Amino acid sequence: MEEIIQHLTPLVKEISGYIYPNEIEMHWSLLIVLYPYITGLVAGAFILASLVKVFNVKELQPVYRISLLTALAFMLVAPLPLQAHLGHPEKSFEIFLTPNVTSAMAMFGFVYMWYLMAVLQLEIWFDYRKDLILWARQEKGIRKWIHRFTSFFSNDISEKAIAFDEKAEKIITILGIPSAFLLHGYVGFIFGSVKANPWWSSVLMPIVFLFSAIVSGIALVLLIYMIVTPMRSKQVDMNCLDKLASFLFYAMIVDFSLEILDFIHRIYESEESIHILSELVSGKLFISLVVVQLLIGMIIPLGAIAVTKAFKAPAELKKLIYFTSAILVQVGIFSTRWNVVVGGQLFSKSFRGLTAYKMTFLGLEGLLVAIAILVLPLIILYVLFKLLPPWEEARMKIPVIQENINENN
Repeated sequence: MEEIIQHLTPLVKEISGYIYPNEIEMHWSLLIVLYPYITGLVAGAFILASLVKVFNVKELQPVYRISLLTALAFMLVAPLPLQAHLGHPEKSFEIFLTPNVTSAMAMFGFVYMWYLMAVLQLEIWFDYRKDLILWARQEKGIRKWIHRFTSFFSNDISEKAIAFDEKAEKIITILGIPSAFLLHGYVGFIFGSVKANPWWSSVLMPIVFLFSAIVSGIALVLLIYMIVTPMRSKQVDMNCLDKLASFLFYAMIVDFSLEILDFIHRIYESEESIHILSELVSGKLFISLVVVQLLIGMIIPLGAIAVTKAFKAPAELKKLIYFTSAILVQVGIFSTRWNVVVGGQLFSKSFRGLTAYKMTFLGLEGLLVAIAILVLPLIILYVLFKLLPPWEEARMKIPVIQENINENN
């Protein structure tokens, strides 16, 4: 009992107004902030890749495979925050054995498996199949067998087979767009459907989540492209970079407009919760919402990219502005997830008091585990880049390899 009192004492000092005893500690912490953030990166990266295959945006070809592999790396890690948050993560497989179609949380497992197994991995496989076969033919040792295995020991690289690959890839991409929308839109649906919480209960919540996901995914691919390309002693394709920045700019405008519309709608309704929400925004969430999310994460990047486009800045200055803007966007989107998950738990159900969130450093719910989960997909992405090179020159070698094989045969 004394340990519980000592644990709660720092929280009690942060309470203002009236709040029920069972609301002092939050149920959803930093790990649940990571969950929508990571799934948003997955959806945004995949939607960016679809611009190449479905909408034929040729300028984005250099980042097409980077986008797919980025989506896969973060998709593999997406369930980990939920798993770490569960008291018994080993029981999570039961949602597949006893499916509950009325539970939005339970249905995530099926949405996840559909998107990972039937959409994302299939698109990557069809796109890489020919490359895997040709790489395996010129390689030796473990890499040869890895590429042979991942191609399912296929050897057909005829024109008919390659044409089928391209057709199947396009169909899967078309199916993947609504699947990506469903993957992240349902996260917003979970929060938006909680009627008892006025901070979450909004019909715009799924749409806001979706467009913020597109923003974060584009910004992440832009960062990865700008970091990895110089590391490989290659030049960044400015046409690709400009197009990435343009789509990032357009997505940010839509996202910002939706957030402002949601804010205006709440003010116009002026329900009984408006006073506690106003106190929340002007107090506990002022730094994270107004300063970080809106000013640093949205307005400054929007203004910087707009000025760069309007005055046609030099290439080096463009790179600096695009890179800085993408970093600020990531900070802003993470702050958005923080403000939704944590902010929605800071006020009392009585609408008469506010509490505070105390982050721990160690433990499953701590900062150290959260950092590890964020770093893990980057490690996975590095391995994927080694096994499945997404670079243009890797594709350019293929016709030469094929000619040599035909000559030898």
